[in-house]
Amino acid sequence: MPVAEGVYAHIGDKGPRTSDNEGLNANLGLVLTGQGAVLIDSGATALSARRIHDAIRRITREPVRWVINTGTQDHRWFGNGYFQSIGAELIAHADGRNDMRARGGDQLAQLRALGIATANDTALVLPSRWITEPDASLQLGGMGFEFRHRGGAHTPGDMMVWLPQRRVLFAGDVVYVDRLPAILPVSNTRHWLASFDALETLAPARIVPGHGDLTDRATAHAHTRAYLETLRKHMKRSVEQGVDIGEAVRSFDGSTFGHLLNAAELMPANANRAYLELERE
Repeated sequence: MPVAEGVYAHIGDKGPRTSDNEGLNANLGLVLTGQGAVLIDSGATALSARRIHDAIRRITREPVRWVINTGTQDHRWFGNGYFQSIGAELIAHADGRNDMRARGGDQLAQLRALGIATANDTALVLPSRWITEPDASLQLGGMGFEFRHRGGAHTPGDMMVWLPQRRVLFAGDVVYVDRLPAILPVSNTRHWLASFDALETLAPARIVPGHGDLTDRATAHAHTRAYLETLRKHMKRSVEQGVDIGEAVRSFDGSTFGHLLNAAELMPANANRAYLELERE
């Protein structure tokens, strides 16, 4: 769907990864520069990457010259091998490199367990260009792309892509709307909130979240930031008062966020991991 001039978004399924969606239940982006297309996230398998490329060719004749991975979850980068094979340069934040190496094989096995047979044909290909700064910019095809990384969020490599000329932000998994954010063992909620501070500074006109419909700052705050802040506040107080983890998890009131998809199944594990994180801080 069009987002701004020369900027498009694919809004992925809001439900789980399945064999039907080839493990791709996340949003992707496409930016046309006039000198080549920039794909934001490459899909979950080689087959989904080919299908993404077919969809791109229905929009433009520009070749895909660059692929930006906004994070280290499988559907952000498992299509890299296909796009590298057609000549695209792969770009990501360096803080995601170790996570790609450490969890890539397990994530691929999980896709196979879902019955996604084409996972067997998917090679895990890491980017060739690594962003190392918290704030960086690149000229791709004559268009300015800015990157914001605050130590990770949902995954260590989570990086937002800002298009200042279009005032569009591809937030990756920093922003979930319509769905409850998932806190993984590799997540960092303190850094996640720091990413929101950077988002607010940019004041985007439109936000493409990692999951959910196109959104604005108010909704991003209500569905992701407010949840993380509420959860961290509760767990910080519990840790300081010596409340054991089981009671801290049971006593967390997440009813404000109960309308979000996956809330019931994700809240207990999210609370558990948030407690452990606050305990380490």
